[in-house]
Amino acid sequence: MCSSDLSIGLGWPLASLLALAFAATMGQVASAFPTAGGLYHWASILGNRGWGWATAWFNLVGLVTALAAVNVGAFQFGFQAIGPRLGYPPETFSEPSRTVLQLAVVVVITVTQAMFNHLGIRVTTKLTDFSGYLILVVASALTIAMLWCAPSHDFSRLVTWTNYSGLPKESPVWPSTGNVLWLFALGLLLPMYTITGFDASAHASEETVGAAHHVPRAIVRSVFVSGLFGWIMLSAVIVAIPDMNETAAQGENAFYWIMQRVLPGWLGLVLCAGIVVTQYLCGLAVVTSTSRMTYAFARDGGLPWSRGLRKVSPRFGSPAAAIWAVTALTIGFMIYTPVYTTIATCCAIFLYLSYGVPTLLGLIAYGRRWTAMGPWSLGAWYRVLAVICLLGVAFLLVIGVQPPNDKALWIVLGAWLVTATIWFSYMRHHFEGPPQGVLLLRSSSDPAEPVHAPRSQTEAPTSSESQ
Repeated sequence: MCSSDLSIGLGWPLASLLALAFAATMGQVASAFPTAGGLYHWASILGNRGWGWATAWFNLVGLVTALAAVNVGAFQFGFQAIGPRLGYPPETFSEPSRTVLQLAVVVVITVTQAMFNHLGIRVTTKLTDFSGYLILVVASALTIAMLWCAPSHDFSRLVTWTNYSGLPKESPVWPSTGNVLWLFALGLLLPMYTITGFDASAHASEETVGAAHHVPRAIVRSVFVSGLFGWIMLSAVIVAIPDMNETAAQGENAFYWIMQRVLPGWLGLVLCAGIVVTQYLCGLAVVTSTSRMTYAFARDGGLPWSRGLRKVSPRFGSPAAAIWAVTALTIGFMIYTPVYTTIATCCAIFLYLSYGVPTLLGLIAYGRRWTAMGPWSLGAWYRVLAVICLLGVAFLLVIGVQPPNDKALWIVLGAWLVTATIWFSYMRHHFEGPPQGVLLLRSSSDPAEPVHAPRSQTEAPTSSESQ
């Protein structure tokens, strides 16, 4: 464990400000080009179809790793927090048997989430709508319970530098080092992984009245709200800890140990169960968004085996092939690397890469090829914040591949190699771009409506597109 108190007290707000910079620059692009394709379309508009394809590819990989991170996290939390109460304490399992158990349970979790999605959007929508309320209730209850039941409150911890690296000695969370600033930087991985997915509002642009005004506000508001309330909840946990040194010695089990020491048994069990359910429903929502993104990208011919991946279930109307392809990829990734921190780090790296590409292209095009801004504009601050965002991506790439997550380096390099190979060997000759042709960079004075180049007259939609 690194200096977890300061990593939450100051690190979380700092990472939230970086995410806000991404949201603000993303909001300016969304205001100028309110298209449902989001990142994918923006990179195509500001760059070209190749940049759009790379952005969509990185975003898709990020979403697959996000699903793996959510589901592995759900298992590990439930195993540590609820397992002992059911007579299965984690310490009684050897490392190999625990890995096998994790894989078996996470496969069941992922497959059931895929089944709900396969059965259609109605059931999935009801469950994800319910999850929003459940997250609010559980997070609020946890915050209040921690502050109410804590034997004391030490708010100084939120601004205290403490080096907890090398603990526990058997399997340290972070390797031992005397460089506290480096540990603080590593601690930023948690909020950067947590505060992602804020581009989702852009995907409803073409269904939103006044999208050029409302979508940017929704993007920024989502980051602000999640950053603020996430910080309040985790700060409540930090100030309620009975003993920081003893907590640090628990390593990855620290959170469950805190709940056991602070909360009454029944209340801790109820909250833990609520957290596991919210994690499951969060994974369900990730399957929905990832499969829809896969379907849309395959419909554009942007993926290998696109013809099969864009097929829709004739009975349920869901993108069945995309759903099960996402499920298979997620399970395969979890087999390759079952370590939660590595999975979460890969998720953050790929998602922020997909945010960084249109940011870089926007910085290059701003004031040159991109001159017509939307009603939501940062003015001179756009360039400043875009540079900050790009430096943030570089920072994340550096800290994200450090031990014990050094395996993430090979995953990222491998993904880049696969991306380059697929593009130069096949896609650049066959990929036409977004659904209605390559999106044109707007030069008119009305940025509120997206402009598309029409498809060729000879091009007909496939049967799946008709459905």
